[in-house]
Amino acid sequence: MSRHLEVGERTVGTEALRGGITAEMRRLIIGARGGGTRDLVLRTFVAVEHAEDWLDREAGALTLLTGTGVPAPTLVAVDASAAHCEYPSLLMTHLAGRAVLDDEGLETRVPLLARQLVAIHALRPAERPREYVARTTADTVVTPKGADAAAWAAATDVIREPAPPCEGRFLHRDFHPGNVLFDVPPPGSAGARITGVVDWAQTSWGPADLDVAHCSTNLALLHGPAWGLRFAEAYEEAGGVPAAAASERLYWRVRDALAFSEELQSVARPWREAGRTELTTRAVEERLDAYVTALMDALG
Repeated sequence: MSRHLEVGERTVGTEALRGGITAEMRRLIIGARGGGTRDLVLRTFVAVEHAEDWLDREAGALTLLTGTGVPAPTLVAVDASAAHCEYPSLLMTHLAGRAVLDDEGLETRVPLLARQLVAIHALRPAERPREYVARTTADTVVTPKGADAAAWAAATDVIREPAPPCEGRFLHRDFHPGNVLFDVPPPGSAGARITGVVDWAQTSWGPADLDVAHCSTNLALLHGPAWGLRFAEAYEEAGGVPAAAASERLYWRVRDALAFSEELQSVARPWREAGRTELTTRAVEERLDAYVTALMDALG
């Protein structure tokens, strides 16, 4: 990627970034000939089946987002087929801020997350991204040990039904606290603000409820089921427009929650690496069970 640097620039340092599940992320410290540095981020997929597709999609999304007001990285270069790099890679600008996964301050961050998602859904690109792909089926759901069997059976029956009709929106498709960067000031100063939204590799076109559901499930697992339910309310309070019928909104939330049942171990690992050591796979299973039960109670 050195040929994409400015004249006289060179890489003077690197730092591994935590948090990714499928990609390796590195911060590159770029030194200028006249002194001073700037940071870039290199996203690399190693032995990932859909790497070329995801990087092409992310490159397209970052290009589209330029000038929209949505705080996303700027694309520098992409080598989705590994023609020039050892592995499929994407180079982009580095954004200030950090992902915040702590319970403290959550009541302030949830409305900010909701407003940011509403802004993403308001985008109307000249060229739509590809249609969304559902991430689970009734036959692939994994009921956690000791879960409420009746609630899970009922939830699985919900997603046996055809997906409800929807008005399409521009979707991030992996919007959750781990992909949102915050500038969190010290106590006593002005409140937190969002500085960036990252990981646009699965950008899609589909129902707004898909993104709402995905962030809701993540919040339920990170902070407890009540926060998953709260985010859906915050999205509407921020001006978001979910499906008109409660049963349709809950369809997508149930579907996303059940999709997590298949990958809880890989989901929980980066959270523990980020300091949430109490979020063992078993603890996350229990929260998912409680969240699915809460959703089914709402359906009833």
